[in-house]
Amino acid sequence: MARTPTASPSPHAGITLVEVIVCTCVFSILAAIATPAMAGLIERQRAIAAENMLVTHLALTRMTAITHRSLAVMCPSSDGATCDAGTDWSGGWLLFLDRDGNRRPDQPEHILRSDRMPIPRNLRLVSSTGRPQVRYLADGRSAGTNLTISVCNTKGDLLASVIVNSAGRTRSTWPAKPTSCPA
Repeated sequence: MARTPTASPSPHAGITLVEVIVCTCVFSILAAIATPAMAGLIERQRAIAAENMLVTHLALTRMTAITHRSLAVMCPSSDGATCDAGTDWSGGWLLFLDRDGNRRPDQPEHILRSDRMPIPRNLRLVSSTGRPQVRYLADGRSAGTNLTISVCNTKGDLLASVIVNSAGRTRSTWPAKPTSCPA
């Protein structure tokens, strides 16, 4: 049987300029379509991270109260040394032992943890009015009414809520439909 000669590849095979331009245009269009969806995804992931960090620190505060058999307080703090009077937790928070019950750190060694600017700037943490801090008793209960800390974006949309009940347990909720952030 005779073999037929095969064609050898062209020495000038490659990609043309027209093909490169078409591919670049297609990728640019796909990137323009995907960018808004990615921004929303990134915002949701940052909200999840902020919510998880808040729940973790609340659990740490509760464990601290039980371990030290003393009152432990977590409050908003922008300077890392004193509690802020308002309901904005975005600047950070402070965890301290409150042995005398006056709701503020009396000595620097009573401050166990200070987190300043723990969340991205495009998110806000706002607690419900009337209860500016979380206070755990020595048995792990949180005295007083429920406290809700809302995770919101800068547009005023509620992304998540962390609720601390009077038993000291925390739970998180995520709105099913767009909701405005509580003031």
